[in-house]
Amino acid sequence: MSTKKKDKSFEPFRTIIIAGALALCFRTLLFEPFNIPSGSMIPTLKVGDYLFVSKFSYGYSRYSLPLGLVPFDGRIFGDEPDRGDVVVFRQPKNESVAFIKRVVGLPGDEISVRGGILHINNKAVRRQHADIGTATDGVRVMKYDDYVETMPEGSMHHIREMTDGGMLDNTRTYVVPAGHFFMMGDNRDNSNDSRTPSVGMVPFENLIGKAQFLFFSHNGTSRWWQVWKWPFAIRYGRIGDGIT
Repeated sequence: MSTKKKDKSFEPFRTIIIAGALALCFRTLLFEPFNIPSGSMIPTLKVGDYLFVSKFSYGYSRYSLPLGLVPFDGRIFGDEPDRGDVVVFRQPKNESVAFIKRVVGLPGDEISVRGGILHINNKAVRRQHADIGTATDGVRVMKYDDYVETMPEGSMHHIREMTDGGMLDNTRTYVVPAGHFFMMGDNRDNSNDSRTPSVGMVPFENLIGKAQFLFFSHNGTSRWWQVWKWPFAIRYGRIGDGIT
């Protein structure tokens, strides 16, 4: 076989290798897809949302690489998140699990929740009532209130409260250590976050990236094989939305 024929026969494999390398670089250095499996970030994010996380926003750690294949300590090119950012991170006590929450506490902050209201450095964070409605967990129908919460620096986002007297609505005061962040879900009564022992403070090293925008969303009413239902299950109005 001539060299020319050998080159031609190898061409499909070369294309696959190059495409795979480019995809790996894109996912490792730029953007990684992430889907929302739970309701802990309602009303900002819904179950069935698919979003892109920017890996470069906070620099790179070993969690930036698939499966943590190249272990190293700390971060390179690291910029700390701003308060109010929605962040994907590795759960500190179970690093095989990725969570998505909002940064509410920065290093050195004192964080507490009193009567459902977030307090930062002993000052209540302002919230304004925005909506009222009902939701069901399949068994019960529950009333909820949505609020617009305004962080001290001025960023605004929506949160949901089922009650202001739940288990997570009155906490002790937490002091955020250096190099760590305090995370909370926007669905304040249904979020496993820094208020719970299973998560606690999140080290800077565990951050994967910043949630940027939705590229797909479906409401879960169709199975993968129910092709005829796909057009009715897609939430077209959410595709392309930025995340704030």
